[in-house]
Amino acid sequence: MSPRDQEGVDDLRPDADHPATADFVSPGDGDDGPPGDGGEDTPDSTPGDEDAGMGLLDHLEELRGAIFQSAIAALVATVLCWFWSSDLLDLMIIPIKDQGVYFTAPNEAFLTRLKLSGAVGLFVVAPFIFFKIYGFVLPGLYRRERKVVTPLLLSTVLLFYTGVVFAFTVVIPQVIRFLLSFGTEALSPLIGVGPYFGFVSRLCLAFGLVFQLPLLVLVLSAIGLVKPRMLLRTWRFAVVIIFALSAVLTPPDIISQVMMAGPVLILYFGSVVVSLVVVRGQGNQD
Repeated sequence: MSPRDQEGVDDLRPDADHPATADFVSPGDGDDGPPGDGGEDTPDSTPGDEDAGMGLLDHLEELRGAIFQSAIAALVATVLCWFWSSDLLDLMIIPIKDQGVYFTAPNEAFLTRLKLSGAVGLFVVAPFIFFKIYGFVLPGLYRRERKVVTPLLLSTVLLFYTGVVFAFTVVIPQVIRFLLSFGTEALSPLIGVGPYFGFVSRLCLAFGLVFQLPLLVLVLSAIGLVKPRMLLRTWRFAVVIIFALSAVLTPPDIISQVMMAGPVLILYFGSVVVSLVVVRGQGNQD
């Protein structure tokens, strides 16, 4: 358009209070940024940029790499723990050291030390495995979701280790003492190392998993599937369910069941209180 043709264009511009003013864009206007920018912080509403250009095969390749690295880490930790398997075995039999343990098959001692090395090795590298899983799902999370998932991951690892340590240092010695008290002068214990390892490992794993209950209640409350006040109103059903799970996950004795149900009940009511605070905070933000 020539300068002569440009004359009179400014006279056609509507007044400032005209409804069409918002839709009128003159040449040179809108140079402040691309349309739709608005100066808003978009990373909160879109997943990570590094995940945008990845296809299905790329995700599968990344998952394969995470699984391979986790398996290698567990294998290396198992091999290293094998060199200390004798000391680890002595540590495992501390609760029953006075009675002693025996192996009744030529390969039972070797297999038990191998299983113990694998279990301890996996226990040691568990944070690394959780970190690899977290690294795989991290690019697909929103920024606000990352702020929630990171504390949950750390809490999961911490609660699992707490449950295992509590089972080995507190529960197992009490359960062993209670169960062996049923022996008589004519009925003395002869405990095989293989069954004893299975007994200890099942209790430790059960307590490590059960100690995740606070996180489960917290997550379900945060996403709105359960209400904290409803959990408080139905506490009687929760007590029955917790004791039923304790009976399934522990040996058939009252000591181990009570020692599992007691801490879990405390964790349950504590998690309900925490979820009440979280839900109330979400209501205030809304």
